Amino acid sequence: MTASSKPTCRLIRPDSAYQGKQGLSYFAGIAAETVGSTGICMHLLTMPPGARAKAHLHASHETAIYVLSGEVHTWYGDRLEHVLVARAGDLFYIPPGLPHLPANLSGEAASAVIARTDPNEQESVVLLPELDDLFASRTPDRS
Repeated sequence: MTASSKPTCRLIRPDSAYQGKQGLSYFAGIAAETVGSTGICMHLLTMPPGARAKAHLHASHETAIYVLSGEVHTWYGDRLEHVLVARAGDLFYIPPGLPHLPANLSGEAASAVIARTDPNEQESVVLLPELDDLFASRTPDRS
């Protein structure tokens, strides 16, 4: 291993964002794309009031979330039949392959730190449009 390829610590300032497949804007963080990580991805997400992601799952990867502020409803299950509400200070776990759909139903922004066992920011995201349609038919229009 040469000195230039030796692993080292890296500092990331989350001052740029990218649009995720899920329909939300994430602040760039720790990922294979930014620091060359090989087993983890961690980034910040702020959901404005009324925002929601597209129904999706992360194939073969676990997700851990720490809610910094606000609250987020997350529907989950094969038919999005369950819901949890995560509030500031809560830790939330999503197992691999579990369909889910987070939404900020409150009148204030919600922020969270999100970590996944997939080092790539978006590679394991699988969109589930059939569940988006199901979700839309069960919930009132908030516009």
